[in-house]
Amino acid sequence: MAKQEGIEMEGVVTEVLPDRKYRVKLENGHMVLAYGAGKMSKFKIRVLVGDRVTLSLSPYDLTRGRITYRHK
Repeated sequence: MAKQEGIEMEGVVTEVLPDRKYRVKLENGHMVLAYGAGKMSKFKIRVLVGDRVTLSLSPYDLTRGRITYRHK
């Protein structure tokens, strides 16, 4: 059985937590705990409070996700 693909959503970072984790408020009002993708740490992309981000939500647990892009 193959893995299911993530659900793409956009949101705003409301809180920066230790260990590359972030609390993100989605467009529909839900709060999600997200972590930065590996490429973001590789290229030293910083995510700050107030940044608009695209994240991929897990279809198994909709309260967790992975930040894949920081909008300019």
